[in-house]
Amino acid sequence: MADAPNPPETALKEIAYAPYRDPEEFITEWTDRIWVQRGVGLIRENYAADSIVHGAYGTVRGVEPVVSSTLQKISAFPDRVGQADDVVWEARGDDAFVSSHRVFSAGTHAGVSAYGPPTHRPFVSRTIATCLYRRGVMEEEWVVRDELAVVRQLGLDPDAVARGLAFPAGGARSLGAPPADPLTCGDSGARPAGGARRGECEHVLGLIEEVWNGRRLDRVADFVARDVTCHTTGHRDVIRPDGYQRALLDLLAPFPDARIEIRDVAAHESAPHGGVRVGVVWLLRGTYGGTPRYGAPTGSPVEVLGASQFLFRDGRIVREWRIYDEISVLAQIAYARGDEPSPAN
Repeated sequence: MADAPNPPETALKEIAYAPYRDPEEFITEWTDRIWVQRGVGLIRENYAADSIVHGAYGTVRGVEPVVSSTLQKISAFPDRVGQADDVVWEARGDDAFVSSHRVFSAGTHAGVSAYGPPTHRPFVSRTIATCLYRRGVMEEEWVVRDELAVVRQLGLDPDAVARGLAFPAGGARSLGAPPADPLTCGDSGARPAGGARRGECEHVLGLIEEVWNGRRLDRVADFVARDVTCHTTGHRDVIRPDGYQRALLDLLAPFPDARIEIRDVAAHESAPHGGVRVGVVWLLRGTYGGTPRYGAPTGSPVEVLGASQFLFRDGRIVREWRIYDEISVLAQIAYARGDEPSPAN
């Protein structure tokens, strides 16, 4: 039985998610039909002809590039299945909603891919796709994948893979100026009632502003529970506030001047999913001049598109799923260096 709608969501009409019972079922069923059952051509029904997709390597416009990239990915990983871990959704007016869809994928590299010939090795990874749907049609998407986890499990060299992607990546690409007040209106549009689950959303934005941007790592315990778990890139899990600090240093130390912009916020409460969850799309802009995590510093600008989902319990964050593509970071740095692609790629 579907959860009763939260007060700010009662204005959402069925036309936003028909013929399904709610936005969560809409997202999970369409995902299964297209990417699991292989109804690739259904993308032309599900996505607007002029849809916009923001990813780690820039922005793509139009539905046909989505069809093309989907065919190629399925060919490279023919047994890949993307399992829906959670869908954090929120209304955008009475005929639209935004969904932060966390996907857990498993498969085998059995075909030729952008990474080279098949390795026949299995992999697991996470993705967060944030989509704006209006009257059942996808208008704009922000998608980030943990490609570092995939590359490592396939036994490939991340630096060599990044060099092969450096030229198509073309360097960093901007999303433009950030929203003035994402609690009220983000990239996906105005939030309901000035912002659903405002207390939890303010808590998350306070963590990002004070701890991430303010570098007050000593204040982590003010925002997260003692038994917090953070699932982050490279398919790594860290625990406790000190583990959370270390994972945050991995993100920030290579880019000491970085600032994280909040691009979009959505919140939802669901007992089957553990309670209140907050989904955030964020963008790091910085200069690669710090810790040499990605090789010798270049002093070049880097943009990192990321997404996080936060689970609350008793007013504290007990879990964060933090996804960003470190292969795209390596590709931007390789592009700045002028590195030649690896012969293997």
